[in-house]
Amino acid sequence: MIHKLAIQNLNFGYQHSRVLRDFCMDVGDGQIVSVVGPNGSGKSTLIKCIDRILMPASGKVSVDRCDVIRMKRRDIASRIAYVPQNAPRVFPNTVFDVVLMGRRPHLAWKGSAKDEDKAWEMLQLLGIEDLALAPFSDLSGGQQQKVLIARALAQETGVILLDEPTSNLDIWHQIDVMEILRRLVRQRRLTAIIAIHDLNMAARYSDKIMMMKKGRIVARGQPDEVMTAENLEAVYGIKANVRIAGDCPFVIPLGRVAQKAN
Repeated sequence: MIHKLAIQNLNFGYQHSRVLRDFCMDVGDGQIVSVVGPNGSGKSTLIKCIDRILMPASGKVSVDRCDVIRMKRRDIASRIAYVPQNAPRVFPNTVFDVVLMGRRPHLAWKGSAKDEDKAWEMLQLLGIEDLALAPFSDLSGGQQQKVLIARALAQETGVILLDEPTSNLDIWHQIDVMEILRRLVRQRRLTAIIAIHDLNMAARYSDKIMMMKKGRIVARGQPDEVMTAENLEAVYGIKANVRIAGDCPFVIPLGRVAQKAN
């Protein structure tokens, strides 16, 4: 099997702390892989290292068997799209212009009618075409998040990275965004890596889940293999019931595990 995305022995740390430790993963196309774990487990750091927003201390990230570490920024943008957790504070552009920015890796000197059509297509796909001429900075956090997702989809890359894409959305829009992502991943054979806190949303929409703790993978596999009471206690320090609804595990938190005295 040829893997769309491959990570080998990835290490990253800040001045006084090591975040990712010999991290390895392989992902094929047509898959949604959710990365879950407590705060500080390395989920967002992993996403940023894949896109080379952060430079790993060692290891290798490959997309289509090409080394991301050695790529030029534009080459990365033609293969990997990134949706940040939060929008920039100042972004004095219209919504349409923000989405059109996703076409930059495909542009020569200026945009074409094809690029504008693609931007409109993504606005319509996310159901936000009525906001096209609105200033991006005037939107709510949830609206901004959907615009950034539309921009990433407009890049037409094989890999899309999403850092907490549903954190600012109400439940209706969370489901809407995840349904759209799942449909596009399957139709266009994309690879989507999602850092997410919502365990039930991850279980419902993911093909595979990786559960992290302190920069390492504790469990990986299909949702029903990873979302177990034992894993939740070991990684999150909680007691939980895990039930199967349809073919999907559903986590019901019961409380924290009592801390052992030193």
